[in-house]
Amino acid sequence: MSKSIDKALNLLKGLPRVCLNNIRDNPGSRSCKKRGRGQHGGDKHGDGNKGSKARQNHFRLGYETGNNPFYLRFPHEPYYKGHHLKRQYPPLSLLQLQQLIDLNRIDISKPIDLVAIINSGLYKFSVDEGHFGVNLTDEGAEIFEAKINLEVQWASEPVIAAIEKAGGVITTSYYDPHCLQVMMNSKKFFERGVPIPRRMFPPPDAIEFYSSAVNRGYLADPDKISEERLVLAQKYGYTLPKIEEDPEYEMLTTRKDPRQVFYGLNPGWIVNLKDRVILKPKDEELLEYYAS
Repeated sequence: MSKSIDKALNLLKGLPRVCLNNIRDNPGSRSCKKRGRGQHGGDKHGDGNKGSKARQNHFRLGYETGNNPFYLRFPHEPYYKGHHLKRQYPPLSLLQLQQLIDLNRIDISKPIDLVAIINSGLYKFSVDEGHFGVNLTDEGAEIFEAKINLEVQWASEPVIAAIEKAGGVITTSYYDPHCLQVMMNSKKFFERGVPIPRRMFPPPDAIEFYSSAVNRGYLADPDKISEERLVLAQKYGYTLPKIEEDPEYEMLTTRKDPRQVFYGLNPGWIVNLKDRVILKPKDEELLEYYAS
């Protein structure tokens, strides 16, 4: 018995190690189908007789050989109807606004509007992408402490409460795309030497928002805004600072005209940066056109 074991071990020592390149199937375990010799027995190479498959002419994705495709068989769902026309408001949080103020990117001694926020260089805004202004979010509302006169395009109730709790004032204001294009790069606009356009009024679906004192709309009644400021202070449990006794009362109460685009510049004026002069219209028709 030991001799047969030794003989087998000696045989294994001489044989190569078993691997993929020296193993094979048992004889007769596989059979290859021979090519036929009939009319269609083997001359098409598995691609059939005629047709697009035989000619390597593949249909486009979704084509069902003349039938109504599956994506047209079902009823239309207008979920995204008019989606490209909806107004977009890129967000800006109170935390980011506080950082811009701390870094002196924004001057709080003057009223802050969309032009001041864009000129900070840290807010992305593009009219071509359907942007209509700033959506101020409540992230960082508990640490916001700047007393500012702010004008944005969209703000929620906690944001308004945080601004007014710090002694500031907030206004929601609408700008049409033409005015937004002017505000996006004001220097380039002034170099063109064309009159400052007048701001258009909000569309029908936004007139209610910008006329509401709850939203601090720029078209709302100032007396109702004062009442809503007190109501919001009672709701959130803080003492409303008295703007009338504030040393910066003039700055905090500065407002734009509903037709005005820039602070201190009326519609119809032409700003000449080279000569540092402002040209104002004198024609009665122009004055009537640009009047509020």
